[in-house]
Amino acid sequence: MGKGQSLSKIKRERKRAQKKEALREKFTEGASPSSSFFLIHMGGGSDQYDVFLSFRGSDTRNKFTDHLYQKLINVGTIPISVFRDDNSLEIGEDFNSEILNAITRSKISIPIISKNYASSKWCLRELACIMDCKKSSSHIVLPVFYEVLPSDVRYLNGDFGEAFRLRKKHFDKKDIQEGQRALKEVSYLKGWDSEKFANGHEGELVEEVVKTILSKLRRDFQLDVPEHLVGVDDHVNKIRNWVDVPASHARMIGIYGMGGIGKTTLSQVIYNELSNIFVDHSFLSDIRETANNNGIPYLQNLLIKEILSIENAVCKVDDGINLIKSRFKGKKVLILLDDIDHQNQLDALARERDWFTAGSIIIVTTRYKFVLDQSKFEVDYKYELNELDKVHSLLLFKRHAFRMGHCSEDFEDISNEILSTMGGLPLAIKVIGSYLYGKVDKKIWQDILEKLRTEPDRNVQKTLKISYDALEPTQKEIFLDIACFLIGVNHEYAIYVWEDCKLFPSLGIEELKLRCLIKIGVYGEFRMHDQLRDLGRSIFCQGQPPERCLKPWLNMQMEVTYGSLSLSLSHNSINLM
Repeated sequence: MGKGQSLSKIKRERKRAQKKEALREKFTEGASPSSSFFLIHMGGGSDQYDVFLSFRGSDTRNKFTDHLYQKLINVGTIPISVFRDDNSLEIGEDFNSEILNAITRSKISIPIISKNYASSKWCLRELACIMDCKKSSSHIVLPVFYEVLPSDVRYLNGDFGEAFRLRKKHFDKKDIQEGQRALKEVSYLKGWDSEKFANGHEGELVEEVVKTILSKLRRDFQLDVPEHLVGVDDHVNKIRNWVDVPASHARMIGIYGMGGIGKTTLSQVIYNELSNIFVDHSFLSDIRETANNNGIPYLQNLLIKEILSIENAVCKVDDGINLIKSRFKGKKVLILLDDIDHQNQLDALARERDWFTAGSIIIVTTRYKFVLDQSKFEVDYKYELNELDKVHSLLLFKRHAFRMGHCSEDFEDISNEILSTMGGLPLAIKVIGSYLYGKVDKKIWQDILEKLRTEPDRNVQKTLKISYDALEPTQKEIFLDIACFLIGVNHEYAIYVWEDCKLFPSLGIEELKLRCLIKIGVYGEFRMHDQLRDLGRSIFCQGQPPERCLKPWLNMQMEVTYGSLSLSLSHNSINLM
């Protein structure tokens, strides 16, 4: 395109914009270009607005309204797309119907009632429509009384009433009646008086309005959690009871447990409940995998983008650390760091308490408790998540296998038998239950049962094996020994053998405990989840490591007595698969 053509195009665009502006002024008679903000919803169409601002341009366009507008589009945590009427209305469109339709398609309206608001028939029409929407739908109205008293709005007193009376002769009778009705109704709503709130500090008022808007909209932007939640309420209540205690510093919650136990789901439920009280919040999922695939600076950039709205701010870990600890101090944040498995990941994202302002909450989920124990942040609350009990396991299975809380009597017994192979692991219950949904042939169910008794589900094992793969070679050998031969045996007996084999057993046992792969019972015996036991035996029977001869256990027979509990263990009686 030549220079002359470029100039011609610019002139045409400028002329078109001038015509459009003139048309808008003609219709608005000096009213504000009532800006609308529309958020992109999951599953929603582009005709759905979240916030509609109604204001008198000559009063607040370059002051309060602009500050509120800028804060909304830069809030960062929620993907807000800003829509202005001068960008959406084509020349020749009916400004009246377009604006009023925008109100009816909005969830929240913010009428900013200023001194000359009632002098505009368009502001009055907008307000009448807003109040009608409030009556007939779930439309939320949050008024801001900007340098006017609600009582002056209600009774048309003072400068506010005078401005209305000076323009009244230019209004239709209907506009006058509907406008007065709407003004009276809005004056009784709970909103903000700009001169009384925070002693007239507009910055604080803007922050409060934005915080309230995000709180009202939080359900549209909450993390997606499974529909069939079972047994979560007790865990949530315990953690919330701790969170609700006031604190003078930033706090960290650590949720740990074996893979597939439900740590991510629990943390997401808590995150959703807390997000309404935080303007700035961020959820980083699958940190272990993301760090391995993309590096830690990539994670830092995700966090910085959501909290500070800065794109690709860092390329080195140290730069990310410096930016987070210097720029996050002034923000009260809610951050969920999901599936951290190495100390350097936590150090790069939330190493110390003083990186964040008082009241901030950092939630960390991990399979590796060592990350929480060694954190410089000093984790305030560590919560271990364990398997479901029989009642909740059955309920969860029924909701996935039958999409309801009950099943026919024909499938009741086999359902319980299938569940007996899963050890209350939510992941296994969901995977198998979902697979069986819609299958009415009982022979298929029986085949699934027999298969689970001899061969663990591949998808479940893949998740659990992540923790096994993170072990050192000697620790893998100890894990396989326990899975195949030593469940229920006092750990002290095994330590003697492992010491002779130079496997550093005390260190290995501690590591297995920290990775939630084993537990030591009240009598000192090894305990292991059934699914982890099956994982170990599957690895052993596939001929994978260890290469060390397992002869120390092959002929072992021992009698171990724990009080009234007597356990006889013999290799010959153990079915490895």
